[in-house]
Amino acid sequence: MTTREPVRPGEGPAAAAARITGRAVREERRLAGALTEVGLDGGQLVVVKRADEPDAVAAEAAGLRWLADAGTVRVPDVWGSDRAWLVSDFVPEGPPTVEAAVRFGRELAALHSAGAPAFGAPPPGGPVDAYIGLAPMRNIRGTDWPSWYAEHRVLPYLRAAVDGGTIRVAETAVVERVCERSPELAGPAEPPARLHGDLWNGNVLWGADGHVWLIDPAAHGGHRETDLAMLRLFGCPHLERIVDGYGQQAPLADGWADRIALHQLFPLLVHAVLFGRGYAEQALAAARAALAR
Repeated sequence: MTTREPVRPGEGPAAAAARITGRAVREERRLAGALTEVGLDGGQLVVVKRADEPDAVAAEAAGLRWLADAGTVRVPDVWGSDRAWLVSDFVPEGPPTVEAAVRFGRELAALHSAGAPAFGAPPPGGPVDAYIGLAPMRNIRGTDWPSWYAEHRVLPYLRAAVDGGTIRVAETAVVERVCERSPELAGPAEPPARLHGDLWNGNVLWGADGHVWLIDPAAHGGHRETDLAMLRLFGCPHLERIVDGYGQQAPLADGWADRIALHQLFPLLVHAVLFGRGYAEQALAAARAALAR
């Protein structure tokens, strides 16, 4: 359930959880960032997340439900949300295992195969103006992946990085060249995949139940190699076994490893906008690597 109630000044996570779930709250514990673990009457544990932008809450709730609808990778159930708060199940964590990694690879492949109506399509009920982390992200539909990726994923963040002084005007040519050559760099055409969209290691939970759970999506229709490139960008336990499991379920197109830099260009530019010059230099290096293949 998503509501359009106005933000209630002074309301804390426990009160928001009680209102949204209709359950009495027994305890609460602050987690990292904007997250709070709340124990409900009856023993259930939920995570309450506060967001400053209403579209961010709506996008995340819709994304979690869309991923869950595929019936593949495990995703926390959403209890409800409003303009400021998202309440979802708490996931107890355990150690990463090879068995879970291989299973996750197969499940991720099945999630992607569940598909999307178009490249850039938002989840059902999700807003066009969504977010990836703290950065705005517009889910505008496109007919082919290379041109959509260049227009709606790479160039907006390149412009934002230039406007913010993180990338110099003289440095933009290499990224623009990637966009111009994206049809030949992108590899074989693929149908729109149902992407998590922000699949870095911090959004991968190794559950105490022996399964991998995904949180904090920036879900949309995209290219399946993008999720895999994100996993590789910041590292992930047992990554090669995840890729093995993926290939068992849905083999990747020839040359996919050569296209990792192309797919990493988008998240690196997002990080350049949010976090500065170090990521800008990585984005420029990724652009050069994409052109060198």
